[in-house]
This record gives sequence, structure tokens and C-alpha cells, in this order.
Amino acid sequence: MKSIALPTLRALAWVAGATFAVAAFAKLTPDEIKRLDGPLTPMGAERAANADGSIPAWTARIVGTPPGLQFNSGDRYPDPYASEKPLAVITPQNMAQHESKLTEGQKAMFKRYPDTFKMYVYPSHRDFALPETKYNAIRTWAARTTMTSDQNGLRDFPPLAPFPIPKSGVELMWNLRFASDLVAEDAIYDQAVVYPGGNIVWGKTQYTIYAPIGAEVFDPKNPLNSRSFYRQSILLPLSDRGTIITGYELWDQESADTRRTWVYNPGTRRVRQAPEFGYDQPQGPGGFRTVDDDRLFNGSGQRYDWKIVGKREVYIPYNNYKLLDPKVKYAALLTKGHENMEFMRFELHRVWVLQATLKENFRHQYAKRVLYIDEDTWNAVAADNYDARGTLWRTNFAPSIYAFDAKDFYSTSTFYHDLVSGAYYADRLTNEAPAPVLTPNAKSTEAYYSPDAIRGAGK
Repeated sequence: MKSIALPTLRALAWVAGATFAVAAFAKLTPDEIKRLDGPLTPMGAERAANADGSIPAWTARIVGTPPGLQFNSGDRYPDPYASEKPLAVITPQNMAQHESKLTEGQKAMFKRYPDTFKMYVYPSHRDFALPETKYNAIRTWAARTTMTSDQNGLRDFPPLAPFPIPKSGVELMWNLRFASDLVAEDAIYDQAVVYPGGNIVWGKTQYTIYAPIGAEVFDPKNPLNSRSFYRQSILLPLSDRGTIITGYELWDQESADTRRTWVYNPGTRRVRQAPEFGYDQPQGPGGFRTVDDDRLFNGSGQRYDWKIVGKREVYIPYNNYKLLDPKVKYAALLTKGHENMEFMRFELHRVWVLQATLKENFRHQYAKRVLYIDEDTWNAVAADNYDARGTLWRTNFAPSIYAFDAKDFYSTSTFYHDLVSGAYYADRLTNEAPAPVLTPNAKSTEAYYSPDAIRGAGK
């Protein structure tokens, strides 16, 4: 059985040399908390526009569905920016003019695919916001949040952004881990590995998560806040069909083993616990990427030293509603070499640059990872992964949208590019699948994610 994807669960200050090995971190002071209603947003981003206005000020003018658009949960998301035209199209010929705002992986893609790779740059927007109840929880609980002594767990943490003013790499890593912590996600995702010749190997998975801590109104007394639950049923490839994986992530444990996973095998009709499920185990069709590549990084950070490199203005995939349009068929989207860039929208935003370097005596396929993290959402939007020789091996893009029903930011179709082989992997595709539902439903119970539940569901 091939390994299967696991969900991930869900400021302007930094210490450039801080790493995962630091023993203790000071709580935020009252003056620092006040900054979240001053020069910073409640999430810790800079409120102000950049110097030339190409990155606008944070307006937070929309919570939920934008005025003038019709939407019900389970519908396709209408594009609030559908009428906009690109401000620029970056090509290998004019790449040098934009180099300071490109990631190393983007520059590598221009060199690897000089005839086809382009970046369409649109006006930048910072219009959407989370419910005020979540921002209030950050203000209240971020002043109390601490890590366990081994830094693999948290104490007294809010529903997201446990460290809105991160002062170390490990604090920033924790913000990333919490960023996608939607209270519920229920979707069927198509997956595809596109080989250099254009041949495609398909996968399909039914994917559900339940994260009580992500509820719109944070209940600090809910005992389930310390867990985020996940379950997947494999529909393709046929060799894995019927496999079910379930489990939960623990957020408050002083242990490297913070993930509990069980697998139902349709061949034996048995459920077995899968210890150490995660890290660099291959997953997806053909085992193309690692388990902890899901949404660019997930799971325990204990195998790496974490360092904040700094903050940059970068073109990142943002407000990618066009990418999800059911009129965009896979035959048009999944072109040779890379996804069809005509359907990708890039905007200029400020990002944190977080570097992970593999510790001595630990193993992983990636000796170094560089993650680009959106300041407004803490979502990873791009990643560059390096092999043991220091060669840039894979570069990945995680487009995002604001999900009107969840009133939160949501990672959509994600693309993983192997710069050596020329193949790429497209994950979380929904163009030709049902629209995801991101609101609580009958599956939003602890019982649904139990080993007994998948034993009964197996066929």
C-alpha cells in the first residue's frame, strides 16, 4: 500500500538566527499585544501598504461572502476579482526586471521551461478577514501561549496564530502548522502525476477533517481542542482502493510522537495502528511526494532546525478562484512540464521566509526546505526543497482563496514540481469533482475518526 496524504492542522519582529534548539521563549508582553491593534493586524501582519502601494493596506472589509455575490455552502466559489486583467506577465525574457520579487524555485522554473513558464501578476488584495471572535481569541490567548520543554507541543494556545509576533523559527513553524486549521473540511480530491511526455497517473481520495479548535467561537473548555482529526478513503489508484486512514494530531503533548494513525487494509479487512506515519514517507500516486509535503509542510518539526531568514515582497499564488472553475477541465489545466499558467493568479504580498535545515543524526529526503509564508494568513504559499547535495530538487506552489462559508483562508489545488525529472504532481483538484464543503456536518464528531468507525466502513 502506498502512503496517503495527511491533512495538516492549523508580525514584524524576528530573531534571524533563532532555531528549533532554543530551550524557552518569553510570552508576549502587554505592549506587544497592543501592537496587534496598532501597526500590526490581529494576525501579526503589517497593516500598512508597502512603499509604492503595490501591496495595499489591510482593509479587512469583508467577512464571509462579498457583497453582490450569491453563494451557499457546497456551491462553487464565485470569483470576486473575475473582471481584473494582469498588470504584468513575467517571462524568461523580462524575468531580470522582477528577480527581487521571485523565489528561487520560480526562477528555476523559468530556466527549466523557458518556452512555456509564465507568471501572470494581478492587482494585490487584502480585503478579507476572519470573524472578530477569532481575532479576540488570539489577543487573549497569545499572551499565554508557551511550548512544552521539547517544543513539540503547546500550552494555552488560541485557535490560530499561537505566536502572532514570532521571534524564532520554531514559533513561525507553529503558526504555519495552525494556519489551515478549518473546523471542518469534506471533499473528494483528484490527484495527478504528469510525466514529461504528458502521460498522467491518477489518484482520487475522499478527505475529511474535524478541528474543533477552529470553530468560529473559540470554546477554551472544549477538551477536544487539543486534537485535530483526519480521515481519508482511497478511491484511486485501484491498487489502493478501499484503504481508509484515520487518526488525530495532538497539539499539547511533550513527545515527538504527536500523531496517532490507524489504517484499514481492504485485503486483510483489518485495522492496524501505523506508528511514525509521516515525515518523508512517499505518498500520492506513484509516491511522488512526502507525507509532510501536504500543504507544503505538516506534522512534527523535530527533525529540523528552524530559522527565520527574514521578510520579503514576493509574487505568490493568491485569490486563485479561476483555478477552481469547473469550466477549466483537467485536459486544459494539466499541460506538459507544469500546470497551465494561464489559470494561475499571482499577487505581490509580504511573506516570511522560513528555512528548515535537517539536524544531524536525523534522516529525511529533504536536507533543507525554504518555506514562503503569507503574512496575512500564515499559510505556506510556496516551498523550495533541497536534496543532500544542496541542489534545488522540488519547488512547490500552494494557491489559496478566501472560503466564504468557512470565513477563513483555504489552500486549493497544489502543485509539486520535480526540477530534475521534469514531472509534477497536482493535488487537491476539484474542477471535475464535487465542490468541497467547509462547514461542520455529520462527520464533525470524534466518533467518525475512531478505529472502530473505519473498521465498520471498510468493505
